[in-house]
Parts: sequence; structure tokens; C-alpha cells
Amino acid sequence: MPARPPIRVLLADDHTLVRRGVRLILDGEPDLTVVAEAGDGAEAVAAARATEVDLAVLDVAMPRMTGLQAARELSRRLPELRILILTMYDNEQYFFEALKAGACGYVLKSVADRDLVEACRAAVRDEPFIYPGAERALVRSYLDRLHSGGGLPERPITEREEEILKLVAEGHTSKEIGELLFISAKTVERHRANLLQKLGVRDRLELTRYAIRAGLIEP
Repeated sequence: MPARPPIRVLLADDHTLVRRGVRLILDGEPDLTVVAEAGDGAEAVAAARATEVDLAVLDVAMPRMTGLQAARELSRRLPELRILILTMYDNEQYFFEALKAGACGYVLKSVADRDLVEACRAAVRDEPFIYPGAERALVRSYLDRLHSGGGLPERPITEREEEILKLVAEGHTSKEIGELLFISAKTVERHRANLLQKLGVRDRLELTRYAIRAGLIEP
């Protein structure tokens, strides 16, 4: 019986040293091979479309486009692609957002050497991978929803507004944002005005503070 080809992995993290370490873990396994790397979410989306990959391993906090934003985009464009979130954040909100974005697993960087290989294999088998401790969050969330009769809280802004908020907070001009997102600077300005109104803030500084609180950029 011929050996199965290794699982082709796309690795996205804005820290070169982290990518190098994770690559060592994955390439050390006979059934896993890293075929592409990316330094931010936008690069990850482009790399996944340009290279044949089975699995994308995405960091959460990256420039231009977060791992969660990239996961949403990849889920839409490449529904067959399996996605894992690899993060330093042991955070329930990120965990639920990751599942909502189409990821099938959430692995903490602090235990990547223990969990990541098994998470990759589970993802390709189409099985969810939940890091130890997340089960409690899932059960608690389910019970809360059962008692309140509601679903997950709605996001206050749209996905497009979130993309623009992140880029504004990173210091990009309306023209630069328009070029990155393939929309006009005028459309960017309109979204920006909507953001100010929706979030009840007055200027870019307050938008940036909100983006930090929402985990879109690091302080």
C-alpha cells in the first residue's frame, strides 16, 4: 500500500523566530510538511490561494489582517482548507471567535510542542481540537445560552468595518487602506465615519484604543 502524501501546511505568524520553532516541530513529523509561510493574515490568504495546502496554522495577532480575519476569508474562499489557530491568548472570546470564523482547532503557543502535531492531524481528519481547559468554557457558554435563551453576542461592527478599524489603528491612510482592500478612499472614509458613530468615539486615537481592547492590534 503506497504511503499517503504528507499534510501540506501553511504557517502564518509575524514573528520569524516563532515560525522557525513551529516549523521545526511540524517538519520533524513524517506526515507533516510546511510548504508556505506568511508574516501576516493578508499574506496567508494570498499564499493559501497560490499554493496547494491542506491546513493553515494561523497566529491571532498579526499586522494588516488578524488570524481570525484571515480564517474568515479563507473559510469563504477555500472551504476545503482546514484551519488551526495558534495563539498565546488563553481567552474564551478569541476561542469562540475562532470557531465562528471556521477554525477547527485552537492551540496555545505555550504548549505547542505538546499539542500542535496532534491538533494538525485531528484537523485533517475533520475532527475539532480543543485545548485542555477550553471544555469548561464551552460547557459554561452552553449553559449560559440555555439559561438566557440567546446565542453568542452579536459583534458591534461588520467584518469590513473591523478590517478598516485595524488598518486605521495601525496608522494607514485612507488611500493605503483603499489599495489594500481594493475599495476607494471615499468608501474607506464612509466606513470610518460609521465606525466613529457606532463606537461612540471621536478620533483615531480613540479608535486605536478600541482596537487594542478588541484584540485587533497589540498595545
